[in-house]
Amino acid sequence: MQLIEQLLQVSANLFKLLGDIPKGEERDEYIDNINDMLDKRGKIIEDLVQEGFQFDEQNLIHRTLLELDHGIKERLTAVMNAVKQDMANLQKTKKSEEQYFNPYSNVRVMDGMYYDKKN
Repeated sequence: MQLIEQLLQVSANLFKLLGDIPKGEERDEYIDNINDMLDKRGKIIEDLVQEGFQFDEQNLIHRTLLELDHGIKERLTAVMNAVKQDMANLQKTKKSEEQYFNPYSNVRVMDGMYYDKKN
């Protein structure tokens, strides 16, 4: 029963952590914390499976864990979408900056000489 309580505590902490997404430099540490908590949670779940854990819908703790799991998945999806959006914005900014500094970089021109046949 102790593993289930640990899983509940780690899941609740992860759910709380995923509540607000920081911006800028804090995001790296934030993502590291998420990965650490997901690793802890995965290890506890692995230990529970090895012990032969069976989900019981009548058990309040089991239902709470299921609800937390759904919430964690939703919030992780939101975090992933925010990171993807920031990466897309960064790529767009880089491309715009490059276009600003060298507006003719995409123009293909055959440089050469023109000879007039008139002597």
